[in-house]
Amino acid sequence: MKALLIDDERLARNELRRLLAAFPEIEIAGEASQPRQARELMAAMRPDILFLDVQMPGETGMEFLESLEPPVPHVIFTTAYDEFAVKAFELNAIDYLLKPVDPARLAAAVERLPGLRQAEAPRRPAAGILDASDKVFVREGEKCWFVEVGQIRLLESEGNYTRVHFGDAQPQLFRSLNAMEERLDPKFFFRANRRQIVNISWIAGIEPWFSSGLLVQLKGGAKVELSRRQAQEFRERMSL
Repeated sequence: MKALLIDDERLARNELRRLLAAFPEIEIAGEASQPRQARELMAAMRPDILFLDVQMPGETGMEFLESLEPPVPHVIFTTAYDEFAVKAFELNAIDYLLKPVDPARLAAAVERLPGLRQAEAPRRPAAGILDASDKVFVREGEKCWFVEVGQIRLLESEGNYTRVHFGDAQPQLFRSLNAMEERLDPKFFFRANRRQIVNISWIAGIEPWFSSGLLVQLKGGAKVELSRRQAQEFRERMSL
């Protein structure tokens, strides 16, 4: 995957280049010291990943990202300012790393890059991955269900809990959405946004939505918004 480093501090770019040397699957194709230069490089090289600073002269990293036309590369912010993290994730950033960048946090961010997972050699299914035909035991308080995984149409994050929708039931489980995602087969389940995972087989309709996103309607009436980045990934994944 081709990466473009965008940071007005040369030493910061050098340090990031040094850290990324540990990831041979990522090729640093170029560097830019400000957004205008970054746009020119992007047009020429079409990078897969942007490592993007926030505070730069003339235009912030947030403003730069908002100005890009889709399809937009994956973005990992690298900055000394923690107050912009919420905005970064609203813009569908893969991660938000504080300087000095911790190598372990960088590794975790790289592991989440969707394109990188696709580029890796095929792996055997991870132990513990649930098939759509598997049945799982679900309990909330005194209520219990034995439900087929394929009947779960929607999972929603509620802090450290996950709301699971199947049939007429919506139990809340004391497990994070990320932990639940690790057990779900990506052939059947898709991460629509930071808060929701949908069962693809339960999708009844799709329509265009704001900012190049998609609005997915599930059988049963629930509607789920796909962010611009996830909408692009969904289109690529589901097209022939």
